[in-house]
Amino acid sequence: MNFSMKEAIEVLERTPKTLEYFLSGLSDGWLQCNEGEGTWNVSQVIGHLIEAEKNNWIPRLEFILQEGENKPFPPFDRYSHLNEGSDRPIEQKFLEFETIRTLNISKLKVLIEPELHLELTGYHPAFGIVKLRELLSTWVVHDLTHLAQIVRVMAERYRSDVGSWKEYLSILKRNE
Repeated sequence: MNFSMKEAIEVLERTPKTLEYFLSGLSDGWLQCNEGEGTWNVSQVIGHLIEAEKNNWIPRLEFILQEGENKPFPPFDRYSHLNEGSDRPIEQKFLEFETIRTLNISKLKVLIEPELHLELTGYHPAFGIVKLRELLSTWVVHDLTHLAQIVRVMAERYRSDVGSWKEYLSILKRNE
């Protein structure tokens, strides 16, 4: 097992600033492009990350601490961000994401003692019994997944523009 709370926090702390540095000031063409019907653009991915901060990671962690396996986690709507108007400026989304993430990391540090809590279990409605350590690991990998998604979506925007070089660009081979 590779999980380390200290290392997990290293990634979780960096995600908001990484997104802000990478995406701030970019044209709407970069922020609104997607990979086709039913896929998310960059702005929608940020909205999803905000919703997960509000309604997934810490609420489920607290649920494990309070309920254990006695009750299933309340549902998390992974698509609720799509109901929000996407006309909110991206800078406003960055600020909200960073603010909530900072608060959540502070809560994580107060609530969890790695030696005592990582093996505690909860009940996920689809997966059954899950460990707190698995929830925290998933939080980190969720961030990394969406960082990769953002880069992939942006690369897709230039798919037809790279010409023959597409042969050497593995990020564009994914959807073939």
